[in-house]
Amino acid sequence: MAERGERAKNALIQLLLAANAVVMLYPLLVMLLSAFKSNGEIFANPFALPAAPNLDNLRHIWGETNFVGYLANSLMVTTASVGGIVVFATMAAYALARYPFRFSAAVFLFFLSGLMVPLKLAIIPLFIEFDVLHLVDTRLGLVLIYIAMGLPSAVFIMTGFLRTLPGELEESGRIEGASEARIMLSIMLPLARPAMIIAAIQNAVPIWNDFFFPLVFITSDARKTLPQGLTVFMGEYNTDWGVLFAGLTLSALPITLVYIALSRQFIAGMTQGAVK
Repeated sequence: MAERGERAKNALIQLLLAANAVVMLYPLLVMLLSAFKSNGEIFANPFALPAAPNLDNLRHIWGETNFVGYLANSLMVTTASVGGIVVFATMAAYALARYPFRFSAAVFLFFLSGLMVPLKLAIIPLFIEFDVLHLVDTRLGLVLIYIAMGLPSAVFIMTGFLRTLPGELEESGRIEGASEARIMLSIMLPLARPAMIIAAIQNAVPIWNDFFFPLVFITSDARKTLPQGLTVFMGEYNTDWGVLFAGLTLSALPITLVYIALSRQFIAGMTQGAVK
């Protein structure tokens, strides 16, 4: 009876997971199919397969719009922001986790306070400050905002993980004559790779999809990111939904591929850390 009840429980869990997967993936499937349809097909059969392969929407958005520029801006801003978050968060977390000092708890709480206070609440003084510093309508301004927004969660993740690493690893490196920088770079950080990848994934997706800050700080079409740039395909009286869905599909593709790649590295890093 116990074994039968366990099988029924596992079957119910699998059923719930499958239903959740359908709910999550079905809108993406509709978006993908609509990218290969004309407006007439979308309105006539929104959930059906395309009548025939139609690449006109993809050709139009890739060759006749500024989509490539929007994509390049998003790639530059997201890459620079995530890179800055991981580098600065790693240095701060390593100091807090491996070199405790008198006010380390207060500094850690200072970072944690960033999780409780949304940066959007300070949008007006932030805009005034950026205007004085001539950072409005610049990619650098967006990068600085995203780094400030992502540091608290990244420091929280990295500090917790680095505190779990045994101190004997550092001591063995010091006995061998390694410098503190060499111990950090060659011994400790390779073991912290899973936490670094988690911090990167957690920040890359919202940065890539962010619409609010580009809307406020970016004014020229040449510097728009994808979420803001795709709004130009929505007209006041008419919208070419096939072109819009094609743009959404292409914009979702890079971050999806990066997410898959980083997920695989996360699993490999966990396995490598367990073996060591």
